[in-house]
Amino acid sequence: METYTSKLSYQEIQELKARYPKAEQAKTPPYAYYQIRLSDCVITAYQSGKVVFQGEGAAHHAGVFQPQQPTAAHYPQAGSDEVGTGDYFGPICVCAAYVTKEDETWLRELHIQDSKQIRDEQIRQLAPQLLSRLPHSLLILSDEKYNEVHEHFNMNAIKAQLHNQAYLHLIKKLHHQPQHIYLDQFTPEHLYYRYLHHEPQIVKGIHFETKAENKYLAVACGSIIARYAFLQKMDDLSAQYQFEFPKGAGKGVDEQAKIFVSLHGAAALSMVAKLHFANTQRILTQ
Repeated sequence: METYTSKLSYQEIQELKARYPKAEQAKTPPYAYYQIRLSDCVITAYQSGKVVFQGEGAAHHAGVFQPQQPTAAHYPQAGSDEVGTGDYFGPICVCAAYVTKEDETWLRELHIQDSKQIRDEQIRQLAPQLLSRLPHSLLILSDEKYNEVHEHFNMNAIKAQLHNQAYLHLIKKLHHQPQHIYLDQFTPEHLYYRYLHHEPQIVKGIHFETKAENKYLAVACGSIIARYAFLQKMDDLSAQYQFEFPKGAGKGVDEQAKIFVSLHGAAALSMVAKLHFANTQRILTQ
C-alpha cells in the first residue's frame, strides 16, 4: 500500500475535502479534521496541517496540491485519461486521443477542459464533435469483465493495462508513435511499468503528470470521450434493468444498490458493479 504525506494550509485542507463531496466519511482519528475513504485511497487530514494519503491511488490524490511547473504545449500530442474508477456502478472507460497544432484553436473555441469540470449535458454535446475529428482509441471494461480481472490484478494494474492498450491501438491507427504522449498520473511511473511487465508490447516515452487533463488538450479530449462513453453505458444499463443507477460510491449509492438487489438479486451485482468496493459488504450485510 502506497503512502504519501503533504503539508497543507487550513484552506487547502478544506478545499481537498470539498473535492470529494460523495466520499465516505470515516470515524475521525484523534487530532484530525476528518478522514475520508475513496475507492482507491484513504485521506486523513490532521490539525497540524499534515495530510496522509494511503492506498493504490495515493500518488494521484496527493498530487492535487503539489506545486506545478508551467508546461509548454507540444504538438502533435497524444493523451489519455480514464473514467469510472471511482464509481461503484458502471464500467471503466479509457480513451487515448491525438491532437495536432491545427486542432488547438478549434478545441480552445470549444472550451475543452477536464471532463470532471464539465456538466454531463455538455459532455454529450462536445464528445461527438471530438469523436468525428480526432484520432482516438476508446476501451470500455464492463463490470462483469472487471470483476473477473480484479481477482488477479488491482485497480491500478488494470488501469495501466487499459492505458497501454489504448496507446497501442492509437499508434496502429496513426501508423507511428507520437513524440509527445501525456498520461494523467494515477500511480508513480516506475509502478506503472511494473504493472505492465508481463505485456508483450509496452508503449514507452510517456510523460506522467498529475492534473494533466488541465494542461494538455489531448488528455482533456480523452477525458471527455471517456466520460461520454461512461454515460452512454450507464444509459444502456438503466434501460436494460429499468433502474436508475447512481454515480459515485457514497452512502446514497448504497441505498439505491439495496433497492437494485431487492429487484434483481445479489448475483446481478456482478454485472453492474465493482464488487471489491466496500459498498458491496455494506449492501449485503446491513
